[in-house]
Amino acid sequence: MSINICRDNLDPFYRYKMPPILSKIEGRGNGIKTAIVNNADVAKALSRPPMYVTKFFGLELGAQTSVNESTDRYMVNGAHDAAKLQDLLDVFIQKFVLCKECKNPETDIVITRDQMLYRDCKACGKRSPIDIRHKLAGVILKNPPVTAGKKLTSSKKGSKKSKKDKDNNSNEEDDDAEQADDDNDELAKRIATEASQLPPSQQADDDDDDDDWAVDTSEEAVAARVKELEGQVGAFNIDGDDEAGSDNAYSQLGEWVLEQSSKPSNVEIFKKIKELGIENKHRTLQVLAQSLFDEKILTQIKDRAPLLKKLITSENHEKAFLGGTERFIGLEHPELIPAVPKILHQYYNHDLVSEEVVLKWGSRASKKYVDRDISKKVRKAAQPFLTWLEEAESEESDEDEE
Repeated sequence: MSINICRDNLDPFYRYKMPPILSKIEGRGNGIKTAIVNNADVAKALSRPPMYVTKFFGLELGAQTSVNESTDRYMVNGAHDAAKLQDLLDVFIQKFVLCKECKNPETDIVITRDQMLYRDCKACGKRSPIDIRHKLAGVILKNPPVTAGKKLTSSKKGSKKSKKDKDNNSNEEDDDAEQADDDNDELAKRIATEASQLPPSQQADDDDDDDDWAVDTSEEAVAARVKELEGQVGAFNIDGDDEAGSDNAYSQLGEWVLEQSSKPSNVEIFKKIKELGIENKHRTLQVLAQSLFDEKILTQIKDRAPLLKKLITSENHEKAFLGGTERFIGLEHPELIPAVPKILHQYYNHDLVSEEVVLKWGSRASKKYVDRDISKKVRKAAQPFLTWLEEAESEESDEDEE
């Protein structure tokens, strides 16, 4: 079982999860202590050293603590139930994890030269100050995280900030905003030529229109799509998950999505996936990439992102999602090949694929999902986006050397 890192957020598709605190009271009398059984797992979910969490509990409770990372033992003197520790963990998350600007937990702690602490957000690029008056701040300064003092990269190259250790003043923020605009403009220019080849009806539109979700629901059209998907899904047998065939869980999922008279909601799809018992399988993402979208994919990714982020939890999930997209475009909608850079850009902006995975995917053609010739066409179309990622990475490496 896992819970949202920000427990105030009740969204079932919230991407950032952590295990709930598990505690065990040991000893009795003056020697009674509380062991935080899964402290390392909780700290890992928060991207913080386990010692920080334990020390924070001790400081807030006025109790001594002991930390032994080699034996995975984290103790707080006294008897403290899990619910109380969970409430204190919420305070730790607010003060030392969540970005103050966007409330995203995807942050790293940065120590500046003048010994100030900041939460550096990889989502929005902002730096949130940490209250240096809190006693844990002294612990962090004496025991800096491994990323402290290093330039940290943003998860979005288009919104990255300079990671040099300098004051977080307004001039720096203005420079960062200008850099973000320049990067996005450069990417837009690179893919403009490719995207212009698409008919106007297939280009992304900021205004959602019910017509974008329209699909031919006639008996003949549904039967044709189901038959097509059966052949595609049945042809896959990734890592021996299941026997290939139209009667397996993956084909059932694909057929169910296509057979609905109207587009099923994210919650409905997730319930169906849970019912089939394939919510953790990377092959599920391959099927969704082929069945969730139609020729209006550029206007549909944003609405499906919460569901997809919930299901994409590893590199294998990302690879399968890209593989399904490759089949969807290469076999079903070759007219979308010029739009591949825009599609990948949206995937990237919505955290559906990481920089490392998409660059590796684009490095060479593969016949795992489609014929090699089709694979080459899709990857060739992706080059403007891949080049932009590589150049952004190269720029950051140059900044590191300086």
